[in-house]
Amino acid sequence: MSHSIRVTVWNEYKHEKSNPKIGAIYPEGIHGTIAKFLNAQEGVEARCAWLDQPEHGLTDEVLASTDVLTWWGHMAHDKVADAIVDRVQKRVLEGMGLIVLHSGHFSKIFRRLMGTTCQLIWREVEEHEVVWTVSPGHPIAAGIGSHFVIPHEEMYGEHFDIPQPDELVFISSFAGGEVFRSGCCWRRGAGKVFSFCPGHETYPIYHQPEVQRVITNAVRWAAPTGSMKFACPPMPMGWWKQK
Repeated sequence: MSHSIRVTVWNEYKHEKSNPKIGAIYPEGIHGTIAKFLNAQEGVEARCAWLDQPEHGLTDEVLASTDVLTWWGHMAHDKVADAIVDRVQKRVLEGMGLIVLHSGHFSKIFRRLMGTTCQLIWREVEEHEVVWTVSPGHPIAAGIGSHFVIPHEEMYGEHFDIPQPDELVFISSFAGGEVFRSGCCWRRGAGKVFSFCPGHETYPIYHQPEVQRVITNAVRWAAPTGSMKFACPPMPMGWWKQK
């Protein structure tokens, strides 16, 4: 790819404005924190979009110039217009990467692409999470090592109702004994999808270097290497004889 990887960092931007504790952790919003560390990386250009903007900030023009879209949502999944979901799905199938963060697992776009409920079990009691690398040769795991620890996190546990991942990069274990497939990859059409579970809004998880490294690696992995326009043209009988 000759140009920088163009990332659109999408966030509901609701919790930060309604909860002073969360606003203090992310004064520029979760999206602002993610965009800032991505923009510090060579060959990456990040911009932000959020729910209350016209068309949720995801106009045709924005998506056409987006190589990778990151998605953080939680309290307003139902407020995302179906027309915008259709638009994002089309771009993923054409080759745009999608990185779904934390409770974005229950977003309309992720459930659409997975074709399942994407339900899981959860508990929020400030317990630690150990993120284990189960595919150390995967590009998203570069520089991570065997594991890293998140001091305080919301527990996500199995069963996670998703299709079998094409590639499983991370699993997490929690203080209560649960385990969770916390870093999963799929391909949809020409696009790549990665879900990454850490990132509950009441903890400074997106300030943690290891989490930033995983998201940066995922952006580079998900960047398109080609594009595809889907169509079903008619084929004449005997077309192979015309060669």
